[in-house]
Amino acid sequence: MMDECYRIWAQLEREAGTQLHRQTGLLLLGMRENSELKTIQATLSRQGVEHQCLSAEELKQRFPNVRLAGGEVGLLDKSGGLLYADRALRALQDAIRRLGGLVRDEEKVMEIRPGRPVTVRSTSRSYQAKSLIITAGPWTNRLLRPLGIELPLQTLRINVCYWREKVPGSYGVSQAFPCFLGLGLSLAPHHIYGLPSGEYPGLMKVCYHHGNSADPEERDCPEALSDTQDIQILSRFVRDHLPDLEPKLAILERCLYTNTPDGHFVLDCHPKYDNIVIGAGFSGHGFKLSPVVGKILYELSMKLTPSYDLTPFRMSRFPGLGKAHL
Repeated sequence: MMDECYRIWAQLEREAGTQLHRQTGLLLLGMRENSELKTIQATLSRQGVEHQCLSAEELKQRFPNVRLAGGEVGLLDKSGGLLYADRALRALQDAIRRLGGLVRDEEKVMEIRPGRPVTVRSTSRSYQAKSLIITAGPWTNRLLRPLGIELPLQTLRINVCYWREKVPGSYGVSQAFPCFLGLGLSLAPHHIYGLPSGEYPGLMKVCYHHGNSADPEERDCPEALSDTQDIQILSRFVRDHLPDLEPKLAILERCLYTNTPDGHFVLDCHPKYDNIVIGAGFSGHGFKLSPVVGKILYELSMKLTPSYDLTPFRMSRFPGLGKAHL
């Protein structure tokens, strides 16, 4: 799906007349024998994506402000990059309006009544349509339970962490510093990822690809002990691997992941009401794939043959759907 996503993002970028994507490369870090790193390398080779394996010495020459622990290697995926999410969302909303669509902000959905047409009642008004697509993120099950199903979704509150550069710009996109992803590192049971500095001048985003269970209505509640432990893991990673960053947290923000047990999306029709389509469980990696996900959800809503094999994304892969829990 990613191959088509690159093309659609580029098309949207041209239409919007503003940069939405920047190719920086993606540097994967992990132990030489790490199975996930080997799988990614095999996938890149199979898909014909330009990449380069870097020993510790080669990586030191290429990126002198990255330090590897013993036994770690680097894999540089040259196609990787970052999306400017705020600009992308604005461009998508502008395109919706240009094509005759409506964007209604600050309307909470109070009720969905299945049928033909399906009716949606919000805090402001009611809507009717031939089909409905639900993409409600962490609130998905609140909308689905009255419709008779519950997906095995877990909402996690993620700490979005920024770390100050000792020399401003040293990890910046202008210095050709890549995005990175740490896999299976000894100090962290989950992935650690980072983006070049730029969003906040002089600060680099380095985060833990995991979090703690949260109620989406209470996402700003005081931090838990496990939040502090996650930040300590990041601080040690910064100290050991990114020596030109201050290992003291500079800015902390929050976001929510809505995870499925296998990390794959749900792209499917309601088992009883086939004019209600569900997109959910994007597990912290859905945004980059949203152009193709949107296309698939459209195809499902219009009863068209999907462009991709949706077997990995069917909700039937979860047993006992009505009583599903992680």
